[in-house]
Amino acid sequence: MKIAIVTAYPPSKVTLTEYAYYLVKSFRVQNRVDEIVLLCDKTEGEKDLNFEGDGCKITVKECWEFNSYSNILTIRNAVAQTKPDAVLYNLQFMKFGDKKVPAALGLMLPFITKTMGVPTVSLLHNIMETVDLKDAGFASNKLLASIFNFIGTTLTRFVLASDSVAVTISKYVTTLKGKYKKNNIELIPHGSFELPPEPDYKLPNGPKQVMAFGKFGTYKKVEIMIEAVEQIRNRTNENIEIVIAGTDSPNTPGYLDEVAKKYAHVSQLRFTGYVPEADVQRIFEESAVTVFPYTSTTGSSGVLHQAGSYGKAAVLPDLGDLGILVREEGYAGEFFNPSEASSLADAIEKIIINDAYRIELGKTNYKAATAWPMSRITNMYLDLFEKIQRKRGKKVSTTSQEEIKEILVHQ
Repeated sequence: MKIAIVTAYPPSKVTLTEYAYYLVKSFRVQNRVDEIVLLCDKTEGEKDLNFEGDGCKITVKECWEFNSYSNILTIRNAVAQTKPDAVLYNLQFMKFGDKKVPAALGLMLPFITKTMGVPTVSLLHNIMETVDLKDAGFASNKLLASIFNFIGTTLTRFVLASDSVAVTISKYVTTLKGKYKKNNIELIPHGSFELPPEPDYKLPNGPKQVMAFGKFGTYKKVEIMIEAVEQIRNRTNENIEIVIAGTDSPNTPGYLDEVAKKYAHVSQLRFTGYVPEADVQRIFEESAVTVFPYTSTTGSSGVLHQAGSYGKAAVLPDLGDLGILVREEGYAGEFFNPSEASSLADAIEKIIINDAYRIELGKTNYKAATAWPMSRITNMYLDLFEKIQRKRGKKVSTTSQEEIKEILVHQ
């Protein structure tokens, strides 16, 4: 099978690049895959394809740019030129831009490739129906939120025009089927990126690292974590380092710089900046606990799956998608109230002062992570591609750009 994957890809800083890396890493060693065509965004550096061992051919076609209005045509043309047996979209609602029109046009692509006759699967990491738009930085008032919800509903219909839509949380299946009356929605779990050998759960010498990982500034706010650790320091003798690993969210540029200035007086506070893929494992392994300082959620958490694969204890709010994910996939952690630094301080302290409890949580999370390796996830996608191919065949049509423009006008 020749599979095209439409995605951002490292060294790109666009969302979901890390997930794409591990999808490709797993797909390339599947016996049913002859070639992967990466239909990815343009970057200055070369794409990260330095995988170990043998695997299938990987063809890179840089055919789109973040916030470009022409992505709908350039990606369509790339699919027509490469003639894949199936195409997989790695999506969330701001995948193709943080400006409204380019973002919206990009989400019409699953409809386009389906009309071309290419078996089309869209992996949708979040859905508008469960996102707090204000908290996520998309809308600042109720009027804007209602406009966004209308637009989101319309764009969701384009994505649902795929032969199949994969979502990572069972609640999404129920919500989409109930609202849109569609039966082409499949539950395919997020999966764990890496499955290293089970760790020994020991911590390195030196301060215990309390770490948060991700893109910060919208619903991921690190101030509460810094203040929580300060409270623990004031009442215990624990030697703690605060590690903020990652960058600003695209919606809040400059956020971490402002936090660094505000808390310049706080000792042992480290901002790593962007974490290259080669350093991710070290960042997790050195930490005593992974904290999720979220005020809301926007989908399944890749960071939780990573923490589990490295056997890390987690401290997290019992919110929406995150709470569902923990219960459905068997993860464990200490929960806290996201509006109270004291609640977070209590949760962190329970773990870092009790090694036995920290290790117990780490073992539970490692077990949960190993249940859904990426090899299992990519096999589920291959089964889905083959099912669609049997139903509709493999022929790629020669739909013209003019015909596509006409289709969009009528839609």
